[in-house]
Amino acid sequence: MPVRRLPPLRALEAFVRVVRLGSAKAAANELALSPSALSRRVAALEDFTGKRLFTRQHQAMKLTDEGLAFYNAIGPKLEELAEAVEAQIDRGQVLRLHLGVPSLFGGQRLFPRLPELRKLHPRLHIDIDTGAHLEDRVGDTLDAAIILAKEPDPQYYRVQLDHNKVYAFTSTELAAELGSTPDEAMLARQTFLIHQDLPDSLEAWKDAIGLPDLDPASVDRFDSGQLVLEAAAQGLGIAIMHDDHFRRAHDNRLARLYDIDVESPYRYWFVCRPKSLESRPVRIFHEWLLQAGL
Repeated sequence: MPVRRLPPLRALEAFVRVVRLGSAKAAANELALSPSALSRRVAALEDFTGKRLFTRQHQAMKLTDEGLAFYNAIGPKLEELAEAVEAQIDRGQVLRLHLGVPSLFGGQRLFPRLPELRKLHPRLHIDIDTGAHLEDRVGDTLDAAIILAKEPDPQYYRVQLDHNKVYAFTSTELAAELGSTPDEAMLARQTFLIHQDLPDSLEAWKDAIGLPDLDPASVDRFDSGQLVLEAAAQGLGIAIMHDDHFRRAHDNRLARLYDIDVESPYRYWFVCRPKSLESRPVRIFHEWLLQAGL
């Protein structure tokens, strides 16, 4: 059978990098190309397919609907091709990912889903790091990380994973004492429990309940979200955490205080160096993470 004509592989590579990195400039830097050379490669692919894959405005390239459909169609096939080639090269060697993860995210959200990833990619093995300053170590001791932050450093490739609200919750006994309506005098006698990396959550909650000047008896800081949950369950104070952590804890010792919606200043993000997306372990995990909807 005659071999079907394929698009120029360099043009495909340029197209895929622009999509995955989210920036023509970043893609050009990764490929060591000038912006005009990158644009020519993408234009060659558009000529080949007869589709307009990007719109171009002020040197920016925005994916069109046709471009997105094309990427969704060829992305899995390119992955299959990469897997086939790598299987011939590495002879079944383990793919190793060094991943930073907050311990509570790992326990509640990541580990319950990891068996799915293992079935899809049995050669991928993940070294988990739950230490401090995860974002600062990305590109050094970590290949990638999941972080809880207002906004990651713009030098990173980043994807926002969720959108959260701030909950105040405590033991069922203390919640019953405090009642259903915020009382400044009663709250001022309480200890508040927060994660040391999320100080603005308490301020956001105080503003939302109309008590911005509330001065509690103490604010105790923890470096572990799991310990904040346990301290609250033991009646040691009022935890200020994300709604998601409260719900996933499934702990009947805990009760939410007040039915008040409070937007969180913080989000979970996946971050890595843009160049790291070309590493197969990072790329596998990144694409699975987005598809799994963690």
